This record gives sequence, structure tokens and C-alpha cells, in this order.
Amino acid sequence: MPLPSQKVLEIIKKHSDLEKDLSSSNLDSKSFAQKSKEYSSLNDIIKFAIEYSNFDSSKKDLEKIISDSSVEEEMKEMAKNELQDLEKKHKENEIKLKIFLLPKDEADAKNAILEIRAGTGGLEASLFASDLFKMYEKICNRKNWILEIISLSKSDAGGLKEVIASIKGKNIYSLLKYESGVHRVQRVPDTETQGRVHTSAATVAVLPEAEEVDVKIEDKDLRIDVFRSSGPGGQSVNTTDSAVRVTHIPSGIVVSQQDEKSQIRNREKALKILRSRLYEFERKKIDEERSQDRKSKIGTGDRSERIRTYNFPQGRVTDHRINLTLHKLEEFMQGEIFDEVIEDLNLQAQEELLEQLN
Repeated sequence: MPLPSQKVLEIIKKHSDLEKDLSSSNLDSKSFAQKSKEYSSLNDIIKFAIEYSNFDSSKKDLEKIISDSSVEEEMKEMAKNELQDLEKKHKENEIKLKIFLLPKDEADAKNAILEIRAGTGGLEASLFASDLFKMYEKICNRKNWILEIISLSKSDAGGLKEVIASIKGKNIYSLLKYESGVHRVQRVPDTETQGRVHTSAATVAVLPEAEEVDVKIEDKDLRIDVFRSSGPGGQSVNTTDSAVRVTHIPSGIVVSQQDEKSQIRNREKALKILRSRLYEFERKKIDEERSQDRKSKIGTGDRSERIRTYNFPQGRVTDHRINLTLHKLEEFMQGEIFDEVIEDLNLQAQEELLEQLN
């Protein structure tokens, strides 16, 4: 389905209007910053919009040369080649413009809350959950993102039953949102004496970190219980009731925190996680209402969905959503080729959205 010409003309007009506004001295600093941001965004696409808008007239000029009997054959051949290039460029410009016009996810620019939990597979699953968390730590170090552990629960084997962390940086959620789902591992555990390959799993959930302005939580909607913190095996690690359990009554979402010795700090952390879970809950509800028939395999955040397999004996990692297999498992676990997979996931997500527009 061709892109409506009116949409393209609107881009060109908007760019021109912003250019005039920014050259005016009547803007306050806030308006100038906002318009500058819009102008910068349009600058990336304006060249393609103008070329797309001029396509019909350029095509007619070339076709006129080709059909003119008085024009030399050599000139006609050049016009034919130029027309082929023009049509190819037109299709490329159309895709670029469609991607630009896709609805923007307001959460993409936000920081993220990362939650990893050991799944099926017992102690081996907890060791894999720990390996996944180390992988994300290495990615953060490479990208100069700030990772802060909110809560952490260790297993008897030295792995992780659960870890929740916040990750801060530029456009974090847009880069990590496709990590949500079931991550499966196939390898020989250290405790395996027969050399058999075991399969276990861990779930990853990535939520956009919500600010107070994003989610309004009423005190009347909360039930807050305090209790004594407990360590592995249920042993008491604190003689005061510093642990906090926050229940959001309307949604039924429950968050517990006991990592800090201070009840106040545990309450702050619990509310931070609750806010992000409520924000994501509302986003999903709105998304489902808008597109009930959408069958996107990318970024659904469905934890029952197996998204990736890490096969250690064969040294490969497979992303099942895009049928991508890389025989570079060690590099992937070190965070070295994470961007390669994310780029492919982003590309497929854009293609699926474009199909919905057609």
C-alpha cells in the first residue's frame, strides 16, 4: 500500500514551519528546546520526504525523454537507467518514511527494571539465572550504563533464585525490551557424572522504569505489611520488622522487599518496583485494546514464550523469534555481540509493524 502523499507533505511543511520558528527571536527557552528536538528529528528524514514527493514529476520527465522519437538512443538508454535507479530509490524512501511514521513507544526513552528468576531445572536453573545476570552486567559495563541491584536472592548452589535491578542510561528500555521471555540453557552441569546434557530455564522481564508522574498511586489503594527479614533456610537476619510487603489492592500486584536493614528503604524500593509493574500493566492493557488481533512475536513480554536457547556443548545461541543462530556463545555471554541480535530484533519488529500498515 503506497504511502499517502498528504502524510509526506505534512512532514515537509512541519520541517519548514519549525525552521521559521527557530529563526524567530520570540521563543522562550523551553519552546526553543522542544522545537529544536522536533526539528532535529525531522532533519533525519526530510531529504527522503522531498525526494519521495518529487518522484512523480521526475518520473514523468524521464518517461518523456524515453518516448520522444527525436531523442538519440544513447540519451534514451541513460534515461532508462536513471528511471530504474529512481524507482528503486523511491521504494527505499517509502520504507524509511513508513518507519519514521510508525507510532513511537513513549517508554523507549525510559530507564528499565530488569527481573531475572530461576525457572525449571532446580539448582542448575539458578546457576543459569546468575550467568544471565552477569551477562547483562557486562553489557552495562560496555555501554557505560548504570546498573543498581534492588533485590537479590541466592540459591544454595551459589546461583540466583531471583534478582531485580534498575538500569539507567540513554534509551535503555528500547534496547532491552526484547529480552523479556523464557531463556533456555542446554549444558552439562558440574554435578553431572555421566556427561549428560541437561535443559533448564530462567525467565527475564524488562519493565520501563516509571516515574511518579507516569503512575499515580493512591495511599488508599495500598496495603503495607511489615515483617521480620529472613535469610536462606528461613533464618532471621534482622531482629526488627524491617521487611515490607506492599499490596496494590485494585490490581492485586504484590511486591516484597527485605534487602535493606531500614524499613523506609525497603518501602521505597518496593514502591519503585510496584510503580513500574503498574505502568507496564496499563501499557499492555491499552495495547491489547488497540490491537486485539495483532500476532507479533517480538517484544510481547510473555514469560511463557521461549525466546532464546543457549547451547553450551555446541557453542551456539539461537533466538527463536527471528530464527537467528550464532556460533559465538562465549562472545554473546560476554556481551560482545549483543547489539547484533538487538538490531535484527528491531528490524523484524519494524517490518511486522509495516505489514500492519499495509
